[in-house]
Amino acid sequence: MDFLRHIFAFDADSPLLFTQFYFWAFFALVYALYALILEVGHKKKNEKKGDKKKATKKTAKKSSEVVDQKEEIKTPKRGKSVTPKSDDSAQKTTRRKTSASKKDATDVEEVAEKKSTTKKKSSATKKSTTAKNTTKTASVRTRKPRNKISSEPQVAPELPTLQPETDNRRLHLRNVYLLFVSWFFYYKTSGLFLLILAFVTISDWLIAQRIKANEDKPIAKVWLCLSVCIDLGLLAYFKYAYFFTNMLNDLFGTGFRVFDIFAYIGNGMSATGRFCVDQIILPVGISFYIFQVISYTADVFRKRIQPVKNILDFGFYVSFFPQLVAGPIVRAEEFIPQLYKPFNLSRRYFGLAVFWILNGLAKKIIMSDYLAVNLIDRVFDNPLLFSGFENLFALFAYSLQVYADFSGYTDIAIGVALLMGFYLPKNFDSPYKSQNPQEFWRRWHMSLGRWLKTYLYIPLGGNRKIGFGTYFWMSLIAVVSAALTGWWWIVVVIGCFLLVVGIINLRWRRIAANSLTTITNKQKLLYSNLNSFITQVLGGLWHGASWNFIIWGGINGIGMIVNKIWREMNWYVRMLLMLLTAGGLCAADYVWHLPALRLFAVWAIIILGGTLIRYIYWLFSGPDNRLTKGLSTAWAIIQTFTFITFTRLFFRSSSNLDPATANKVAWETAKNMVNQIGGAWSNAIIPDFMYEYRWVVAMFVIGMIIHWLPTNWKRRYRLWFAAMPLWLMVGAVCVAILIIYQFVTADMQPFIYFQF
Repeated sequence: MDFLRHIFAFDADSPLLFTQFYFWAFFALVYALYALILEVGHKKKNEKKGDKKKATKKTAKKSSEVVDQKEEIKTPKRGKSVTPKSDDSAQKTTRRKTSASKKDATDVEEVAEKKSTTKKKSSATKKSTTAKNTTKTASVRTRKPRNKISSEPQVAPELPTLQPETDNRRLHLRNVYLLFVSWFFYYKTSGLFLLILAFVTISDWLIAQRIKANEDKPIAKVWLCLSVCIDLGLLAYFKYAYFFTNMLNDLFGTGFRVFDIFAYIGNGMSATGRFCVDQIILPVGISFYIFQVISYTADVFRKRIQPVKNILDFGFYVSFFPQLVAGPIVRAEEFIPQLYKPFNLSRRYFGLAVFWILNGLAKKIIMSDYLAVNLIDRVFDNPLLFSGFENLFALFAYSLQVYADFSGYTDIAIGVALLMGFYLPKNFDSPYKSQNPQEFWRRWHMSLGRWLKTYLYIPLGGNRKIGFGTYFWMSLIAVVSAALTGWWWIVVVIGCFLLVVGIINLRWRRIAANSLTTITNKQKLLYSNLNSFITQVLGGLWHGASWNFIIWGGINGIGMIVNKIWREMNWYVRMLLMLLTAGGLCAADYVWHLPALRLFAVWAIIILGGTLIRYIYWLFSGPDNRLTKGLSTAWAIIQTFTFITFTRLFFRSSSNLDPATANKVAWETAKNMVNQIGGAWSNAIIPDFMYEYRWVVAMFVIGMIIHWLPTNWKRRYRLWFAAMPLWLMVGAVCVAILIIYQFVTADMQPFIYFQF
């Protein structure tokens, strides 16, 4: 009884430790092995039945062949003689069979590596036609058609419904079982916050049914707005209560304090008073499952999917435990069709799942935790104790740490889900190989990027228009920025900017209405820049209620805009602009001696030098030269990585902080690091640092080399691992776990994105 009480009790002191690996790995492996045993037993039964049928058919065939042969001997046909096959023809048929088997193996390898979960109708029809063609050619060659195993969920425009059959009942029981396992998992991480998850599940399921019942009616939009208000209201209460309270207090000089209404209700129901009403605790993973349910109701409203009829199936989609607390964000049309498909785990998929789990563990423990414990946390806790070079190196190391930590989590989630027969979308695509900020955000946290593009950027107008939403969000960003900083001139500047944009946009619309012209490139550039900037700022605010997160999102938005404008310029304008910028920043630094100005001046000089070198290469070797392309690509990657790393300064400063003091502490940390990096350097410290932290430096260099390896190389060793014999795979797993265990720290580091 004590053991069961310990297992099922919620431990508030170490809730995240339970969620790290043990529950995932143990449950997923047990589930996969149990399902495989059931599948093998089911197949053997079917094979025995099939063998009996084949045996009866063969005996019937043999008897008929004997009769036919006797008849042929009695009455031979004129002009025709029956000759046995020669050795050459037999060898040709065997060669043909072996080549076909090799092709089958390579096809399985290629298909098994695909991890995207969305399919277009055109690609589906093409695959169906090619499948028909292959079956035809296979019948001509007298061999069986290949059975390709796809790792992608078959996304249909309409959801399948459960039929009252035995297999579908088994699927329903499986989904119900995994639902309660997921709820138990979330209870172990968050305790009674499970009630919030259950409330969101029930409310959005009911609202989706009402949207479907009232489709093509204005009331359907009312139901959609109600769903969004409930979901975002809960998210705003738990995540932004401190943010808005502090902003109101600073703006009007009031003394409001946060009040946890849910803790108050809990104290009233339990009559114990054990819940604290003066502190709001953020439920784990609330940002991720709130975004999932919003996408579900929005897709039902847009008629992209049919609502789920069974609330337990919908609850399983919302609370699927591998990706519940830190993503990836899975859209309903990608995941729900998989609920109605039988379990299918091939030997190769099993190997890939094990590889992704080990890969994620290695990223998390060997790379992320080692860098954090041995350098990064020390520097960010007190930047003034370290030199400028040490602060700068810690900042670059943090870029690698946050990637290894977050992508390591999603690798484990993808592997665990694959063991259970479900496929989660790819969330990272080597983001530090990007050549510009826009490409970086297409490769980083891809599920969030797709969500923001589908449900925020496009509704704002995308590159087609700017409307009320664009003006509203820009005005709100201006007011919030002014309230937090006290710089009310920001409102005046942004207000004047929006007025000019509105006048220009009105003039363009009149010209387009009179001449019936389409949207020009200038209009697209203006519209996309404004809407993408808003999307980036709100994406930064999604990460946390801190002024530094807003700055982080705003800098990324500005970087994307500058890059778009930069690519439209010719070389002479680029050179002149960078010369003026570098000269102006150097002059400003000479006059005011500010570390931030010195930092920007050095960066401008580096960009100017790189632009000049690229221009010289382009003049003498031409744009099609391989060396020129290689140098240009390498320089663009280094520039983008450096820019993204600089923005991480504000991201990391706001992480792992108490919401009540996040703004003040985060701003002080960021300011101190900028002062240290932009201040005077002591070059004599650099050799000592490189020696004392040689293993940290080596880990950083190895991590970046692995990250920058060609994609084909990574794909090959993934498939090589998946194709290992089982005994060799077990040995490799044991060696990998032994190595990973050597890097486990005494105080286990929680995943960074658990706080979001």
